[in-house]
Amino acid sequence: MFLFFLGLSIGLLALLLYRARLMAKLAQLTRAYQLSDASLNLSLTSQLTRTMQRYHHRCDRLRQNVADLQQIINALPIGYLQVDEENQLTWCNPQALKLLEIEHFDGASPRLLLELVRSYDLDALVDRARHKQKSCVREWIFNPVSVDVANVQVKRSRPLRGYAFPLQEDCVAVILENREEATLLAQERDRWTSDVAHELRTPLTSIRLVAEMLQYRVDADSRQWIDRLLKEVIRLSTLVQEILDLSQLEANKNRPLKLSQVDLPQLIQSAWLSLEPISRTKGIELHYQGPERLIVEGDENRLHRVLINLLDNGIKYTIPDRPIRIVVSFLQAPAPVPTWGPANPSAIAWVQIDIIDGGMGFPEMDLSVVFERFYRADPSRTRQSVGPQIIHSEPSTTGSFKPPLHPTANPSSDPTAELTTHGHSLSEANFPNPVIQPFQPSSGSGLGLAIVRQIVEMHHGNVTAQNHPDGGAWIQIKLPQKQT
Repeated sequence: MFLFFLGLSIGLLALLLYRARLMAKLAQLTRAYQLSDASLNLSLTSQLTRTMQRYHHRCDRLRQNVADLQQIINALPIGYLQVDEENQLTWCNPQALKLLEIEHFDGASPRLLLELVRSYDLDALVDRARHKQKSCVREWIFNPVSVDVANVQVKRSRPLRGYAFPLQEDCVAVILENREEATLLAQERDRWTSDVAHELRTPLTSIRLVAEMLQYRVDADSRQWIDRLLKEVIRLSTLVQEILDLSQLEANKNRPLKLSQVDLPQLIQSAWLSLEPISRTKGIELHYQGPERLIVEGDENRLHRVLINLLDNGIKYTIPDRPIRIVVSFLQAPAPVPTWGPANPSAIAWVQIDIIDGGMGFPEMDLSVVFERFYRADPSRTRQSVGPQIIHSEPSTTGSFKPPLHPTANPSSDPTAELTTHGHSLSEANFPNPVIQPFQPSSGSGLGLAIVRQIVEMHHGNVTAQNHPDGGAWIQIKLPQKQT
């Protein structure tokens, strides 16, 4: 009997210890998840039961919210797709299926994105967003390719714009926008603008001829009105010509260039001498830094137009008596290679041209649109000439000018690094017998930088705009030394 009660006591003690430990864990769980409710005098098990019911209700609401979001995404007029860390397509809304012309997709069995969509640009966009861990944007022409080789069909190409966003666990979400309508509207706008420019050119020429005939046949009091009329007619004629030039560049961007061996420093000298009468009135000189001879392959007339537009803008916005700086250098590290380039970027030799004016720089909010059509800087950037002060520059051998980039440095290096080559002012003594081409002053319509971008892209290069740390607008051009 004694042994029976002893065993019973030990069992009850073990049960009480187990219950105490269980209640302690429940109390700890209650404190951790804040399950207790001071207004209710309930036991721990009752509180836990009520909390589990609330969490089940929240889970049901979250599932409903996810279902609603999926329904909204499926109804969106833009495409949405999601890939996992192995670039397998896990989710795709109907609009994305339509844009990418994916015929068979089952979300329950993910497949590689490249198996469903043969688009290098889309795959590169996904990889870039995953690698940089930030949102990325890319535009391209999507050319659908039939996956079924036994039944190849010719499909219509369409312009797309993609926005990629990194998600957790190396997943990436992509939003696709169909740019067909925007492209058609832009083409219609450009066609209409070109047609209007064509119609305006002939009457403007007639008005200019009449004004030039009357200019010296009227008295001195009336001549100022004729001069003003002639000035405005020339400005409008220049605007018309710039519109026609830009339309022609865009229409012929896929045609081969008239390539030749161009001495870049000589071309810079020629462009500057064309603008010298304008720069002299503001006391502006050009500080050039780089090799005295550098041969690049390109269309000389169009590259001359690029330099004319950029230097004309620089003179227009440079404060009087301040210099305009040009730095020409080689890139030791390869520049970003566009989709046309070879697989090995180190096979391309790149030339970089940095143009820094002496003005107030671009407004920060406008940096992304300076190369758009009809962009015009804020009027506060413009500075009027204070008089015909002329600064005669002497060639310098001190190399004291601080250029934006070192010619043998990585493009991402310090933008105020010193050059090892000697700096000097650009003058006729540096380049004998320069060729001075006729210069037509800019219309100030905001087409100059758009023309620059179009010509640079035709040479398979790229151009960027930013503000230099030392002050002034900074235009940076990167061109392959040899066209492919």
